[in-house]
Amino acid sequence: MEVSRPRCPHRVIAVQEATQVGQARRAAMQLAHELGFDETAAGRVGLAATELGTNLVKHARGGRLMLAAVDGAGADDGEALVELISVDDGPGIADLPRALADGFSTAGTLGGGLGAVRRLARCFDAYSRPGAGSVFLARLGARSGPAGAAGDAAAHRQMGAVMVCAPGESVCGDGWAVGWADDDVSVLVADGLGHGPGAAQAAEAAVDAFARGPAGAADALVERLHAALGGTRGAAVAVARVPGPGGALAYAGAGNICGRLFHGLRDQSLPSQPGTAGFALRRVRGAVYDCVRPALLVMHSDGVTTRWSLPEDRGLLARHPSLLAAWLCARHARGNDDATVVAVRLAGDPAEAAS
Repeated sequence: MEVSRPRCPHRVIAVQEATQVGQARRAAMQLAHELGFDETAAGRVGLAATELGTNLVKHARGGRLMLAAVDGAGADDGEALVELISVDDGPGIADLPRALADGFSTAGTLGGGLGAVRRLARCFDAYSRPGAGSVFLARLGARSGPAGAAGDAAAHRQMGAVMVCAPGESVCGDGWAVGWADDDVSVLVADGLGHGPGAAQAAEAAVDAFARGPAGAADALVERLHAALGGTRGAAVAVARVPGPGGALAYAGAGNICGRLFHGLRDQSLPSQPGTAGFALRRVRGAVYDCVRPALLVMHSDGVTTRWSLPEDRGLLARHPSLLAAWLCARHARGNDDATVVAVRLAGDPAEAAS
């Protein structure tokens, strides 16, 4: 199985006044240079960050820009991309397609900002609800090239993850990984006890152990993670396994990792058993759930509250999974711990989609 894992945590930059736009631009360009982008490519990243930041200052409340390096998908598979996610708390956009068109403005400007970002990005997607806020995703690579309206939203392997350090920490005590083999998908979320370097060591040990063999049964994988985390401070872990379009979803976990499965009209919780991998864990007993595809699997650490719902924002389920991950992390993070949200789209049978 090919395994995706985080390159780095997301850096969150408040962008609520004009001076903070420059900070966001410099941080984005620095990341691009660290990934080996040349000056032209780094300039495109800086321009996208500037346009997203300016949009936050002019039109939004509580604006934040999330910045990280991610692995490309689809045609960009294997390439490092700069991911920019802009999220705010309102006022939202009543006509999003119109707002993304060049020339549209409600602030007396030329109105080309969001349209310019869409042209620059390999992957671009957006969601907004009037009165609730907006979230924009842009991924840019070292090579230029336009994206469609949602970029890699139609890619075979579509996922999004946002991972944020606890306040004052430079390393994240959470970890995640996704294993792919055709339509076979495995997902891990780990949350090292506490936060800081010790928690990061435990989470990294869980990700390493998962990456060495992500294709096993969910309960057996959690047992293996438990053994691998001996000698660390331990972690809450959960694993989801879906062995193909016709397969049910198997889920097993220990500790406070939250799992949710959105399929059909259902929003199904995926509970974990008490315990801590690497420290104290009874025999792992997983569960199997029917999974009507297409579906969206969401897993997150306890740095995000569990009492979230999407009664008015179910439109997020049809957008790029990174938008939902950022929306949840921005609105429901506890604010005193590491926070991670992973969202994976489980596509329908390709043969059925083609018929």
